[in-house]
Amino acid sequence: MPLRTSWSEDKCPIARAADVLGDPWSLLVLREVFLGNNRFDGMKKELRVADNVLSERLRRLVGAGVLTAEPYSAGTRPRNEYRLTAAGTDALPVLHALTVWAQRHTQSPGGKSMRIICTTCGTESASGAWCQTCGAELTVATTAWAHPKSSENLIELARAGTPQKTSD
Repeated sequence: MPLRTSWSEDKCPIARAADVLGDPWSLLVLREVFLGNNRFDGMKKELRVADNVLSERLRRLVGAGVLTAEPYSAGTRPRNEYRLTAAGTDALPVLHALTVWAQRHTQSPGGKSMRIICTTCGTESASGAWCQTCGAELTVATTAWAHPKSSENLIELARAGTPQKTSD
């Protein structure tokens, strides 16, 4: 039995987007892939999610064309690395908008929050789409995150990999 009604055929683009990206686990999986954590075991450890939940969200994101699954060898069983497609990289402003909204309207435990950094000029942005200082579009190639969970100073999103072409 499905968990909810499918909105994939809805005339409203917000409903169709929610059908693909509206699940909290899917958004957190995308965050991990943008951070360069693109293997199942790494995501499972970071997200502390059940295997079946993570498997289902990865399957949905691959099926929706947001991620690709690229096989690699590790041990006896085949495994996949998950890479962003063009549709996946296009979701970056959505994650940024959620970040900006949360910074304005929710309390961050411990006072630490994720910061969106424009790598073109090196300044923090309070917008999800454009740098207010230099006007650069905030894309995978021009954005870094100062993430409170990371031991690294800045995580450049470009290292998440080049988007894979999708067929129409």
